[in-house]
Amino acid sequence: MDTEEHADGVQRRGPRIASIMVNAVDAARLSAFWSELLDMPVAAEHEGFIWLRSAEPGLPQLAFQQVNLPTEGRRRLHLDLHDADAAALRRKAESLGATFVEGHDIEDFHWDVMHDPEGNEFCIAQE
Repeated sequence: MDTEEHADGVQRRGPRIASIMVNAVDAARLSAFWSELLDMPVAAEHEGFIWLRSAEPGLPQLAFQQVNLPTEGRRRLHLDLHDADAAALRRKAESLGATFVEGHDIEDFHWDVMHDPEGNEFCIAQE
């Protein structure tokens, strides 16, 4: 894989974990708790999603997704993967046994929800 230098000056190799997403019945309350505890201010909010600023540029963000009912078990957390070529990463994941669940859009941002070979959820989006 090639190494690319991004606008933030950080060199990355291939896909990266962009967010660790937490399902929350009260995303505002839970994100406020973690923001205060970790001293990480809110970086962005949009339609039921809240992202905290990462500890350092290029590191994953802790993020919260509003859900209607408490999530139990293994679907409480999932990884959001970003890559310069999200379509190629999706094809690679599928060739390794992942399955596509559904796609979503918020304005011009698109992501695909996937399941790994054991049914664990993760998302793929464009860097």
